[in-house]
Parts: sequence; C-alpha cells; structure tokens
Amino acid sequence: MQDPDRPLILVTNDDGIHAPGMAALEAAMARIGDTYTVAPESPQSAQSHSLTLHKPLRLKARGDRRWAASGTPTDCVFLAVNHLLPRAPDLVVSGINHGANIGSDVTYSGTVAAALEAALMGLQGIAFSHLNHRAPDFTEGAAFAEKLAREVLARGLPDGVHLNVNFPSVPAGEAKGVVVTELGRRFYDNKIIVKHDPRGTPYYWIGGDGFHHDDIPGSDCNAVVDGWISVCALTCRPQAAGGSEMLRSWGIEA
Repeated sequence: MQDPDRPLILVTNDDGIHAPGMAALEAAMARIGDTYTVAPESPQSAQSHSLTLHKPLRLKARGDRRWAASGTPTDCVFLAVNHLLPRAPDLVVSGINHGANIGSDVTYSGTVAAALEAALMGLQGIAFSHLNHRAPDFTEGAAFAEKLAREVLARGLPDGVHLNVNFPSVPAGEAKGVVVTELGRRFYDNKIIVKHDPRGTPYYWIGGDGFHHDDIPGSDCNAVVDGWISVCALTCRPQAAGGSEMLRSWGIEA
C-alpha cells in the first residue's frame, strides 16, 4: 500500500524493463519515496515522443509495483498515470539511459520523451542518461539522481519544464562536478549501410558508430565530453520565440 506521507515516484526508461541503468535509478528513488515502475518490455531507443494508437497495448506484471508494457516510453507514462497508479505521481524519472541524450538527441530520445510526457501532463519529469552506452558505472549517476530528485520534489519545476541530465564517461566518483548547460549541437555519421537478405533483397541500417558535436562553450555536449555532469532545463512548448511576429511581418495574413 502506498504511504500517503511519502512521494509517489514513477520510474520508466527506453532500454527495457531489465536494463541495469533503470535498476540503479529504481534503487535511488526507493530511498526517497514509494516507487512504481512501468517500462517497455523491450528496448525502445529513438522512439521519440511516440504514442501507440493503432494497435492494443499489453501489460505484464514484473514484481511488486512493476510492469512491462508492449509500447513506448510515452505509452508507459500514459498508462501509469491514467490507469495503474493510485494517484498522480509527484515525480516521473526516466533512465538511466545507456548512452547520452545531448544536443539534437533530445528530439529522438525515448528517455527524454518520458520526461516530456510528464511535463505535458503538468507533472515533474527528469530524464537521466550516461555517455557510456556499453558498460557504464551507474553508481555516481544514481547518487546524483537521488540528490536532484529531492531538490525537484522540494522546490518544484515551472509549468511545462522538464530536466535532462547526462553523466560523463568517467569512473564513478571522478566527474569534475555538476554544471547547468544549454542544448548543444550533436550529429552522427551520415551513413546508410546497405546489406542483402538471403533472397538478394537489399535492406538498410541508418547511421554509423561515430558522433560529433559543435564546440559550444556552456553546452551539454561540451560538458559531458569534458567530464562534467550536465543538467539542462527543457520545455514542452515548441513554439519559436518571436515566430508569430516574424510571420506577421511577411504579410501572409488575409
């Protein structure tokens, strides 16, 4: 039974219900409040803010207050808040993702999309990711996640704002510190890998292994590559500042 005097925290991710990064985040959040976990049953990386509308979703219990969903991270938050949880969560946390979500990654990321969905619902949301996607050590990340979650629960976030946190690929305890950042510009190898199936029909893999970023002081990209923990505030409102004034200046209104 949920303790009404403890925060209710929803945990999700896009790496799947069995991901070590989420286990570390669950353990950290359990020290703060009562946790409920709803996560994809299989990896859903780069699903962005996708909501499943044209096929049924299925939920499978995976322990006490833990469920695996057949859909995306956004589906998981939507199902949890509107069906599974006893009340609206005080905080939604997503991650810890295996691989960074910096710069333009935030437009593709299922991890960040879960925090975005929370913000759209008027809830507090934080996404956590680790630059090392192969064998990250989540010890320091989980400790900072607990610290930041306590701050958000105590102070609150402005309406529509969610946080995006990225950890550097350094041994636990060796991050240089924490820095508040702006979104940088990250880009990947523009490769299309062409293969052929046994029948000779071509198929395609998008992208290569390498990524690059523009050298922008104060950006999340620079911070994590230089060994800092990056905290970036995002908004769920995509309208461009000054965009309406620009369009009116074109004289296109009838």
